[in-house]
Amino acid sequence: MKPTLPRLYLIRHGETEWSRSGRHTGRTDLPLTEQGTVMARRLRPYLANTPFELVLTSPLLRARDTCMLAGLGEQARISADLSEWDYGDYEGRSSDDICKEAPGWNIFRDGCPNGETPAQVAERADRLIAGILALEGNIALFSHGHFGCALAVRWIGLAILEGQHFALDPASVSVLGPKPGHPQIPVIAKWNAGPLQAELQIGAEDGHVSH
Repeated sequence: MKPTLPRLYLIRHGETEWSRSGRHTGRTDLPLTEQGTVMARRLRPYLANTPFELVLTSPLLRARDTCMLAGLGEQARISADLSEWDYGDYEGRSSDDICKEAPGWNIFRDGCPNGETPAQVAERADRLIAGILALEGNIALFSHGHFGCALAVRWIGLAILEGQHFALDPASVSVLGPKPGHPQIPVIAKWNAGPLQAELQIGAEDGHVSH
């Protein structure tokens, strides 16, 4: 057995026009907004002191640009398995809009018509994890909101449906790794963190969060 599991730094891309407005963005290759670019640049000092053995990014522009702006673009390799959930007929629509025609719709249970099913996304996450388990050290993964949640639940061995209980903010950093003292047990060591999230937390404590 390997002495310890690798540590996966799961990084969601910065803001896009559709992520800001709550529209599901799968294969549509949107760029970062101006604010999304600022978010991505602020990841650079946050990640600068972590040596990465491997950097993988989704092929979609918003993830690749976030990776570049975060200072890891020169190391990056493209992994199609890190792409966002294929929303099929629901591409570009908000959850509220979808639920008007499909009451109670839950992507982690129902998937998307003419898009990916939960089983297909789980299979993609499992394939990615299987390849990573052969590696050691820190690995950076630049990906997306729904797929990031799917990857996290599969890392700790939960059913894909449990992804409904997770959420990732733009330009957030989560860490999936081994449990301290138990190097073969996968855990979520950090979730939805990063420079922007830290500022929001401080603002909330001080009573100065703006919406």
